[in-house]
Amino acid sequence: MTEVVFPKSIWAATAPARTPAPALDHDREADTVVIGGGFTGLSAALELARAGQDVVVLEGQAVGWGASGRNNGQVIPTMTAAEPEAIATRYGPAGERFAKLIGNSASVLFDIIRREDIAAEAEQNGWFQPAHSPGRTALSKRRVAAWQKFGFPAEYLDREATSALLGTDFWYGGMLNPTGGHINPLALARGLAKAAESHGATIYETTPVAAWMREGEHWVVTAQNGHKIRARHMILATNAYTGELVPGLARRLSHTIVPVLSWQMATPVLSDDLRATILPGRQAVSDTRGDLRFFRYDARNRLITGGVVIGNHNVAERVAKKAANNLIEAYPALKGTEMTHVWSGYIGMTWDRFPRVHQLGPDAWTWIGCNGRGVALGVSLGREMARAVSGHALDTLALPVSDPKPLPFHAIARRIAPNYLAWLRRKDQVEMKS
Repeated sequence: MTEVVFPKSIWAATAPARTPAPALDHDREADTVVIGGGFTGLSAALELARAGQDVVVLEGQAVGWGASGRNNGQVIPTMTAAEPEAIATRYGPAGERFAKLIGNSASVLFDIIRREDIAAEAEQNGWFQPAHSPGRTALSKRRVAAWQKFGFPAEYLDREATSALLGTDFWYGGMLNPTGGHINPLALARGLAKAAESHGATIYETTPVAAWMREGEHWVVTAQNGHKIRARHMILATNAYTGELVPGLARRLSHTIVPVLSWQMATPVLSDDLRATILPGRQAVSDTRGDLRFFRYDARNRLITGGVVIGNHNVAERVAKKAANNLIEAYPALKGTEMTHVWSGYIGMTWDRFPRVHQLGPDAWTWIGCNGRGVALGVSLGREMARAVSGHALDTLALPVSDPKPLPFHAIARRIAPNYLAWLRRKDQVEMKS
């Protein structure tokens, strides 16, 4: 069996071990074939298996190896920039259902964790988006009103309440969503896989897919080793890694996003005294900057944070220093902190930061473009696509369908995307003065 190497993340060091599933070594039939063993694919497989379908998951590396096992683990029931009213306006009734799915996505994830008894270090203690300038508090208030309009319990905190929640007066106010929180993402991926298998799903790991095609009323998915799955339904759940393992597999789809490398890291375990004063409520935090500042605790009281830097020289060292300095700027008591684990992975960005849902053909679905919000949304959309292939009426589902539109000059866009950070930093500095 091919050994899969995981990044040296805090999650790989702490997630419950998983005995790898074997690679596909024979042809077989199924009701549904799912390509990708991350949050979306595993959530879909779990939903389908619970409904009694024969479902097969093909994962090119190992469960949780991609973005699902590398992210910060924040469970966020919003998008980065796509507001609920804008989603509803763009896509009509399906967009309205989609906005409600986003707003409910954190609760869906935590409910699955509780129902399946998944050991994912889950803490549903809220997600907070603090405003990084006085002017940005107006955005926070608009977002609170927007999500409240759709029926979700967002709340605006003024500067005093923000300081109490965060343990610092570095920010100016912000939006609190009490349904959010955080998890150990690799533990969640492995737990979803275990749950899906317990309900009858079959997972094959180290099985990259080479091609798929429609034959009559079935989809035939061919692995790189030549073995095939013949199924009535297909779900493609590869997101930011769609063009990474097998570059030519879905070129038109992979060119609709720009994969951007995101770095994550962990501090040493904080002392009890620091833990009591820094983010005492243990919420997940990500602020309103374009050059985002974000952090949360893990189960061992490490702060998990991250960031991005421009250029390719000494990236891990530079981004760890930058993230440490960002924390120290808000929390001077952390002076001298150095990161113990530093790792990276791709997030799939769209030009307008709207996620995309596509129907690949009869009974075949995919979505792409997490824009840094794939934890809660991936789980919810996996469940939704599972319902689509199970025969639920499309006009009852939160699937705002569009046709894939590849970005022109995709290779150039991919090369210059990291430089977008420079513009975001300048924008942040301007807003700090407002």
